[in-house]
Amino acid sequence: MDAIANLSGYQITEQLYGGTRTLVYRGIRTSDKYPVVIKILRNEYPNFNELVQFRNQYTIAKNLDIPSIIKPLTLEVYHNSYALVMEDFGGISLSTYLKTATNEKQPSNFLSLKEFLNLALQLADILDYLYQNRVIHKDIKPANILINPETKQVKLIDFSIASLLPRETQEIQNPNILEGTLAYLSPEQTGRMNRGIDYRSDFYSLGVTFYELLTGKLPFVSDDPMELVHCHLAKQSIPLSQINPEIPIILSQIVIKLMAKNAENRYQSALGIKQDLEICRAQLQKTGKIEPFELGKRDISDRFTIPEKLYGREKEVAHLLAAFERVSLGVTEMMLVAG
Repeated sequence: MDAIANLSGYQITEQLYGGTRTLVYRGIRTSDKYPVVIKILRNEYPNFNELVQFRNQYTIAKNLDIPSIIKPLTLEVYHNSYALVMEDFGGISLSTYLKTATNEKQPSNFLSLKEFLNLALQLADILDYLYQNRVIHKDIKPANILINPETKQVKLIDFSIASLLPRETQEIQNPNILEGTLAYLSPEQTGRMNRGIDYRSDFYSLGVTFYELLTGKLPFVSDDPMELVHCHLAKQSIPLSQINPEIPIILSQIVIKLMAKNAENRYQSALGIKQDLEICRAQLQKTGKIEPFELGKRDISDRFTIPEKLYGREKEVAHLLAAFERVSLGVTEMMLVAG
């Protein structure tokens, strides 16, 4: 805790998180004993991009009047960097909760259906709030979701790479320096699909998060970044119901729809996601099980979006994906596309 001992006006009580880029502490504001969480950059001399991202998460979150977003209180100048001071609602990361929480019927590394649906509905609400405020988070994952272990209330954090643009273009970059977290990244966020990023990119990351909450596993696992990129672009995950037969097929189908490779095949609204999850919860409460039903009956977007999906080019797309798979294994190829 010595790293932040000199931050004036605050008393640090414990360290909550120590990552490769950031450190997070719990403490109190000495002027009024208000509980706070303080986040700083680990690097003593951060570069310009790190400072911009740090300010970005403060600026965006500060202007969001959403109860399910952790409220930033102030951005303090701290040595050569900043200290982000936020409200403390007694939460821990969902990734930590998965490792430590005990569950009535299942192992602690994934959730019961009842608990999953309660959390999933809160997350759908959060994404709807972001959609209404035209914010793309771009890094939805359990580590960026806080849960209060007592109340089970969920809040979203870390808007460092979030965007206020309704659509933006992702350029091809080395997989090691892509924005976001590679295991949860949508295909278009990899920069290898020649298509823009919009709010539906967060739906894909939500699908990966749901997959992990229900199975305790990620849909794609690899130590090779290029292999993970290829998985997001071309491979289908193992259906949840095959990993755990107790997971209803309809929940598996909801996750598959969220994780569709083309954004046009995903849900088109957070309200559509919420509606289907509500049906699941209502069935579970009434009968103790969840039967199949038609997905997306109320999934209607209120924005006009020009589709970027290719139609009638299945053979050509298959050739391109096959070439990409060969190249990812170390083969050198050149392919020319005309028209």
